[in-house]
Amino acid sequence: MAGTRQLSLLLVLATLGAALILYRLASLGERHAKPIAIPKTRPGHSSPIHDVPAGAHVWRKRIVAVGDLHGDLHNARTVLRMADIIDEEDRWIAGNSTLVQTGDIVDRGTDTVALYRLFQRLRGEARVNGGDLYSILGNHEMMNALGDWRYVTKPDIETFGSLEERQDAMSDQGWLGQEWLANYTVTARVPLTPYDSPSRHLAFSHGSLRPDLPLLTPFPSNPNAIGHSLLAKALKKPMPKPYPPYPYPGLPKDATRDEQTIYGENGVMWWRGLATEDNEVKVCEWAKELRNRLGVRRVIGGHTPNFDEIVSRCNGEVIIIDTGISKAYGGVLSALEIIYSLYETEGNLLETAAVGGAQGVMTSTEARTRLQFREVEEVTALYKSDKRVLLDRRTGIVTF
Repeated sequence: MAGTRQLSLLLVLATLGAALILYRLASLGERHAKPIAIPKTRPGHSSPIHDVPAGAHVWRKRIVAVGDLHGDLHNARTVLRMADIIDEEDRWIAGNSTLVQTGDIVDRGTDTVALYRLFQRLRGEARVNGGDLYSILGNHEMMNALGDWRYVTKPDIETFGSLEERQDAMSDQGWLGQEWLANYTVTARVPLTPYDSPSRHLAFSHGSLRPDLPLLTPFPSNPNAIGHSLLAKALKKPMPKPYPPYPYPGLPKDATRDEQTIYGENGVMWWRGLATEDNEVKVCEWAKELRNRLGVRRVIGGHTPNFDEIVSRCNGEVIIIDTGISKAYGGVLSALEIIYSLYETEGNLLETAAVGGAQGVMTSTEARTRLQFREVEEVTALYKSDKRVLLDRRTGIVTF
């Protein structure tokens, strides 16, 4: 009799706890939510069918990713406004959305200072509003840190004042060097849900992630620690004078083998395989290996531009978002949008799993409440003039 009363009490408490979780999800996910827009399509692209689940919409996460910007403030602003990230005064208007910028803000253009200052401010505004900003280090950020200034323009140097002042700003004692060290990583693993679901994350990097690269795991902590260590060594004063006009200094003399690898041709900042490999079967095999190894649903990067469109491969499991946004390239202006939603299911919303304790009686540590939802994930390429191209849409029943 006592065991039966204990079981009943635990079931009541579990149900109340689940109801509280759903309430919190609704308040968090919908606080800044807006209706999911139906994508417009290009000529020759069929219009997708959107079946909106009948249950209550209890969670919504919007992620926007922007590729290489290369010193072009005007086009960067245009893209961020096009994606409803900023307003005409460059203020964050995206609520609790997440913005990911995949590196190469610097070089080829003239607006290095203005661009990094913009993202520095947006990071704070995003977090105040419940959103977030992930900043990825590209190969050009690391090149500048290492003194490889082959793609630095003279007008860009002048915005800092002089060559010496530019390098000083990028040192570990300068505002930009400190910003890189504090807020920029070489990879990111961005969650789609409020739950720690292994497969419902997105992997971001600048270059392609090579599936057989040993230092990728644990992801993203290991590659990020190695990248941060290399960056810290490169930015430590006194920094070697930059090339040109001085001789190329190369990697720091005390760079470890892992640091050499992460910046090497097969590292996360330089490798292009997921973008350049012609064999789609091989790319999809790589994608499967990366998904399983890193615990992610999609692998997203920049670095290798397609000047016409965002490239989706293997049903959206690999997405390359560099479209040459900077006027230095003249590619299309674009952004990637991912909207992930959870809806209540019809009936059996809550599932309490009973794990047998002594004589089959659940204890408080053995009672587990599971929540069941219908998930909807839409991946869309955004272009100018409200042009939207649906790259992938997934829906199904999930249990957490």
